[in-house]
This record gives sequence, structure tokens and C-alpha cells, in this order.
Amino acid sequence: MIPTLLGITGALVYGSADFLGGLASKRLNPVLVTALAAASGLAILLAVYPIIGGAFSWSAAIWGALSGVAGAIALSLLYACLAIGPMSILSPLTALVSAIVPMVVGLLTGTRFGIIGYLGLVVALVAVVLVGFVPEKGAVRPSLRGIGMAVGSGAMIGVFLILINQTPEDSGIVPLLFNRAVNATLLLGVALVIFLTSRTKRAGVDAGTRTGSPARLGVSLAAGCGIVDALGNILLLTGLHLGDLVTMSVLTAMYPAGTIILAAIVLRERIAPVQIVGLVLALSAAGMLALG
Repeated sequence: MIPTLLGITGALVYGSADFLGGLASKRLNPVLVTALAAASGLAILLAVYPIIGGAFSWSAAIWGALSGVAGAIALSLLYACLAIGPMSILSPLTALVSAIVPMVVGLLTGTRFGIIGYLGLVVALVAVVLVGFVPEKGAVRPSLRGIGMAVGSGAMIGVFLILINQTPEDSGIVPLLFNRAVNATLLLGVALVIFLTSRTKRAGVDAGTRTGSPARLGVSLAAGCGIVDALGNILLLTGLHLGDLVTMSVLTAMYPAGTIILAAIVLRERIAPVQIVGLVLALSAAGMLALG
């Protein structure tokens, strides 16, 4: 029950972080937003480390750092595929693959459920697709390149989950410190390359170099995104150590739920009927996994 609660709560937290990141990306380059979020996430993790703690080990450091590399690749591919579109297809495809990859690994390495639990996995995968569906007018058939990037992004998110699951149970948030340090370094490097290769005024704006209140607000939103995302990482890692990779992977993949709920509350955006069905199925799947 506790890992299931941590998984569904973590998904909502991750979705909230994505919501803040999306608002920030309207004012700054998305890569810069992600880099700033990673840096602020590292800062808050360092701040709470004396409270939460965790035993340092090379295992925790290495697995955490490798998960940071996987996360950076996943985000880069995600932005690339969503830029190609259509988002209505590629976004849920990414989420679905991110759930399937670690789920398969977990089942192959010995995780077992009862009948209700296996049924819950099926319902959860359907919920992932429906919740992640983004209504889009005039959507066209996705290109093979876009599909490949979406599958690659989802696979790397799954690899991130698999890698972070290898960390010792007594490591606390130590793996997350190394994850964020590597992630921030790589993404800030990418953002720097974008800045250096952008020579025109418009390119400079796209690289996140604009000035004024929109940029300042974007930085604040990106920092908030990183702090909330760090909380999601703590919930995820705790759930993995207390539960299993399969349950946490499928529940975490429902992160779009947090985004659409906040968008409905804050921006008054309409939740599509298919997403409402997905939310109901997500709650049902969580209950089945808790029982199974």
C-alpha cells in the first residue's frame, strides 16, 4: 500500500513540476529551463541532506550518476520529438514506453503479483496512454523520426528508473545528489552550446537570453520546477526501496495527470473526456496494484 501511495503521489508531483516547467518554457529555452531546474533541484537536495541523510557508497554514487546521464538523454530526446510532433501521439507513446521498459525488466527479474495485480498493470498501461493524450487539432501522422525519438525518450526514462533502483537501500538521497549533479552539468553544457551557436538577436531570445520580467519569471518558474521535481525524485526513490520497480514504473508514468489537473485549476484549461477516463482508470489501477 505505501509504495503504491508513494507512486501515485510521486506521479502527481512530477506532473506539477512539468506544469511549472511548461510555464517557464514559454519564457525561456526549454533546455535552459531543464538545466536551471536540475541546478535548483540539486541545491534543495543538498539543503535537506542533513535532515534526510543517507550512507555514501561508490555504488550509490555510480548508479546515481549513470541515472543522471540517462535522464539528460531522455529529456533531450523528449524535447526533440515533441518539437516534431504531433504531441497527441508522441507524448503518450513516450509515457507508455517509459512504463513498459522497467516493468518488463522487473517481471523478468522476479517481481510477481496476484491476478488482481496483473490486471492492475494492464489497466495502468491503458491509463498511461489516455492520461498522456494531448488533444490536438489538425494532428498529422507522426514521422518515423518522431516515433523513434519518442520511443528512445521513453526507453531512457525507463533506464533511469532501472538504474536508480540499483542504489543501496541505506543510501537515502545520496544517489539523487549525484543524479542531479551530472544532469545539471550535461544540460547546462547543452544550453551553453545553444547560446554560443546563436548569433542573431532572435536566436539569442530562443536560447533564453532575453531580459526583463518575462525572463526573471521564467527563471523563478524553472527553479520552482526543480524543487518540486526533486520532491518527486525523493518519493520515487523511497517507493523503489520500499516496494518494487514494476509498480513504481507504471504509476510514475501517469505523471501527465498532475499537469492536466493543475492546468485545469490554474489556467482553466478543459480536461478532455478521454483524459478523465484515464484518471479514473489510474486510480483504479493504483487500487488493484495495492491489493495485488
